[in-house]
Amino acid sequence: MLVAAFAAAGEEVEGNPTYPILPHLGELIVGIIFAIIIYAVIAKKVVPRLEAMYEERRAAIEGNVEKAEKAQAEAQVALEQYKAQLADARGEANRIREEARQQGAQILAEMREQAQAESERITTAARATIEAERVQATAQLRAEVGRLATDLAGRIVGESLQDSARQSGVVDRFLADLERSESGASSR
Repeated sequence: MLVAAFAAAGEEVEGNPTYPILPHLGELIVGIIFAIIIYAVIAKKVVPRLEAMYEERRAAIEGNVEKAEKAQAEAQVALEQYKAQLADARGEANRIREEARQQGAQILAEMREQAQAESERITTAARATIEAERVQATAQLRAEVGRLATDLAGRIVGESLQDSARQSGVVDRFLADLERSESGASSR
């Protein structure tokens, strides 16, 4: 139906019907030539630029992907190094802690030894001082008892015991008798 409408609208030129939407042969040839020229210009100028832009974009995307993969690999290596360093640091901290604990125990043991030695030294010195004071007190007591005994014995006996040898013999005999009487009284 459409063809019939075109045929009715067209005029007949030299026995051929003309169609209004069909171009003339000259126009058709000029159109084909311009189409070929436009195609050639596009193929020579535009397409290479588009291809270059496409290639640049593809290379940039691939480069970015490679960079991202490389960065991820580096991050993984850094993470492994960090974990290794962290493990080393923990091991070092444990070693230092254990070393400090051992040093503390050693210092404590040394301090105990020093305190024990000081205690023994003080105890020994105190015992020596006490013994020296006891010996001195005993000597003073013997001398005092001897002097008193000599005075009393001299009064009782009526003779003078001023001679030191005699005095010493009397004192020793008196103390021996006194010790015997005390030991006899304590055994009862």
